[in-house]
Amino acid sequence: MKALRTIAVDDEPLALERLCELVRGTQGLTLVGQAQNGLEALDLIASVEPDLIFIDVEMPELSGFGVVAALDGQRIPGIVFVTAFEEYALRAFDVGAIDYLHKPLTKARFAAAVDRARQRLERTSEIDWRTVPPGAARLERQRGLRTRFVVRRGNSHHFVRVGDVDWVDVADNYVQLHVGEQGYLVRGTMNDLDEELDPLRFVRIHRSTLVATDRIVSIQPRESGGYVVELRTGIRLNSSRGYADRVRALLCARNPRSRTRR
Repeated sequence: MKALRTIAVDDEPLALERLCELVRGTQGLTLVGQAQNGLEALDLIASVEPDLIFIDVEMPELSGFGVVAALDGQRIPGIVFVTAFEEYALRAFDVGAIDYLHKPLTKARFAAAVDRARQRLERTSEIDWRTVPPGAARLERQRGLRTRFVVRRGNSHHFVRVGDVDWVDVADNYVQLHVGEQGYLVRGTMNDLDEELDPLRFVRIHRSTLVATDRIVSIQPRESGGYVVELRTGIRLNSSRGYADRVRALLCARNPRSRTRR
């Protein structure tokens, strides 16, 4: 029987120690790493590519759901959530997790989760696992408006604050965050971001473009319809007719006396 390469993630040292102890003491599991926060977990997952993750849900900075939502690799590991809160049980299964464990952890319940994990991993295809990060992302959206993004460079992950983003456009299966002269790719869709970002801070001017309203220095109508939106950085972006109402609303909000004929 091939051992499952496993990592453990929990922000509480004693809880992490208990989780690692259970992994080490379970036949068929090999502990290949541990992490105490979400960014450490993402770096570790990218580096060691585990088969299975036991991860706490409620962690500061980045929750367990947030970690799973940010997974972006060829191999998506099996996920078992660990939580002290029963209400997360159904949410864990909605995401597509293999199982959830309720604290305090017991050997019997842990062993049952491992058995379920082995069965699921043996019969579930890689394509099936690809649905897990989007499911976690949907749960993250329920927690409120987005305040930051998790971005990856190589095997390293870090946060980009929403307030630092100038504008966003689409790049294949990703959205690209423009922060000054830097660009960061984040898996997702423009429709997702349209829901996740504060509408008072971002305006969608095109089906593939969102702009931070406080970065806009001028808005000029185009003869062909729509507008040209200029940012503080000098970037000029075209809005489309389909989103002209949003741009006009922004114009009126900035200058209540302004009137447009488009």
